[in-house]
Amino acid sequence: MKNFSITCERTLTNQIAFQRLGTRRHVSGRVLDTIARPPQFIVTKQPLVNFTGRAAGFHCRRCVVRMSAGRTVEGAGSVTWWGFGPATDLLSAGAVRQEGKRNVLLVGSGDPRHILKTIAGLRDTDTLHVWVIENSMEVVARQLLLLYLSLITPESMGLNEKTEVFLELFGNSEIRCQTEETLKHVAAQHSLSVTDMLDKCTPSHPCLDTSLLKFRERDELAQIFKQWQHPHSNPASVFKAWDARVRQHLGTRYDSRKGCFDWDLTMKLHQKGCGVINKQQYIKWRERGVAFEMREGLYQRANQSLLSVRVFNHRGDRVGLRGYWGDIVSSPYLSFGIETENKDLLKTQNNQHVKTAQDISVANVQMLFESLSARGGHRYTPQLVSECAGSQNISNNQTVETQPQSDLSVNDETELPQQSQDSTVNQTTEEETQTVKTASEIQTEVNKQPETHHRTHQLELINLHGVTVSFLSLDSLTKLAQKNRYSHLFNTIYCSASMVHHLDSSLKQIAAPDAILIVELAKYLLDLSKEQEATFAGKVGEIAKEVGFMPVHNHNNDAYAVFTLQKN
Repeated sequence: MKNFSITCERTLTNQIAFQRLGTRRHVSGRVLDTIARPPQFIVTKQPLVNFTGRAAGFHCRRCVVRMSAGRTVEGAGSVTWWGFGPATDLLSAGAVRQEGKRNVLLVGSGDPRHILKTIAGLRDTDTLHVWVIENSMEVVARQLLLLYLSLITPESMGLNEKTEVFLELFGNSEIRCQTEETLKHVAAQHSLSVTDMLDKCTPSHPCLDTSLLKFRERDELAQIFKQWQHPHSNPASVFKAWDARVRQHLGTRYDSRKGCFDWDLTMKLHQKGCGVINKQQYIKWRERGVAFEMREGLYQRANQSLLSVRVFNHRGDRVGLRGYWGDIVSSPYLSFGIETENKDLLKTQNNQHVKTAQDISVANVQMLFESLSARGGHRYTPQLVSECAGSQNISNNQTVETQPQSDLSVNDETELPQQSQDSTVNQTTEEETQTVKTASEIQTEVNKQPETHHRTHQLELINLHGVTVSFLSLDSLTKLAQKNRYSHLFNTIYCSASMVHHLDSSLKQIAAPDAILIVELAKYLLDLSKEQEATFAGKVGEIAKEVGFMPVHNHNNDAYAVFTLQKN
């Protein structure tokens, strides 16, 4: 087995960090960093190579916003674990609310906030079919996890407990032991429902459809769920991975990081209307990745659903590193914690908000769960894991002890996500060198581990009448127009900022005559200036016009741009 040892001239004690600040030169096979130029964004008409989302710059078709010195929007990360805008009822985004039978296409939404908000606004006579396209299977797995948690009945898990577990898994890099058990239980259920050999078992839920994914993608999903059940990293590895990202992002400002965090909050987020984000909570999230701490428990277990693989080029080899590659600047408070229909939660005293973004997130998520329970009809109980597996005896609260692994593990398979970046890494001395394992070694260890056993009782799920969420293949957006099934089907199309470059003229072939196009803007990307935000919004408008959409003039939400299909 080939081991990859990665070293760097930059001193990062007991860390693996990927420094992409400034230009680089190679001396005797070593990677050296030169002094970075002042960061300046430019707009270029040349496409990025190996575009992987936000970390590679915001890539509109024939338009890229990036830094001239080689530094990109590093704080947003390369994986979209949560969106950069509040939850929105997608059927109410246009001039008139859509009713009846509706089909919604989500491209790169990153989390189920829009799905839950839209379902909560449905009338009894409305039906909704949501079609989801993401840019990585790790995000698809997380979407399934969060939707599954949302559908647990109040009888199986109390409303307060479900809300706490949901928000922990949604926005915390470290979680409680009880939450980890729930994660493993849901992962075990999903791993049975997405593979071919287990087709005879009952699906995880009739509202969640993964049958349209390719066999390779379903196998990858099953592998991800298996990694959640049998984590490779020890509990301290997530914090090390997080701290490495913070060091990489701040560079020489790391020693004064609390001042940088306070500046980003006060002069950026608060100025953008996010005054409810509490300073202490935000700084704690920036330092450790723990956004929602609602109990006085120990948040020390790694949240495996926030770990993913990123591929780097190192001396001609593709090296995959498993770690945290998501947002470390904007915060998960944006999804559920900055807007609310309950104005009492927005009250201020002495120019300070009485409630925090965490309080508002809890209230909003509870309201969404109550709406799901009100719409839900008969209960749905998935088949017991032991019945599907045939030979597993499930015992209560029995867990598997896993061997500690290296801080950041590799999953360097042939079907790795195409997130190759230039190698820019990492350690100081030979003694501090971290060894990254190959995928075959990790797979051997996982296969040797016994199957994880979980609670005997099964979680009952809500069966939502007239609601279906289907997951499409990662590369299916450009192919939908070639299939009659999707011809003029979608009444609402949502596209995240990192996926705008995929929009082209074929969109008119899948858009219904009354279709609405909603595009996430760059308002809450703190690495961009106001001029760059305006430039990005202008390019989004140009692309929408090219594909046949015109702006909705009475729309007053500057986090999203809304367009309607032009009449012929």
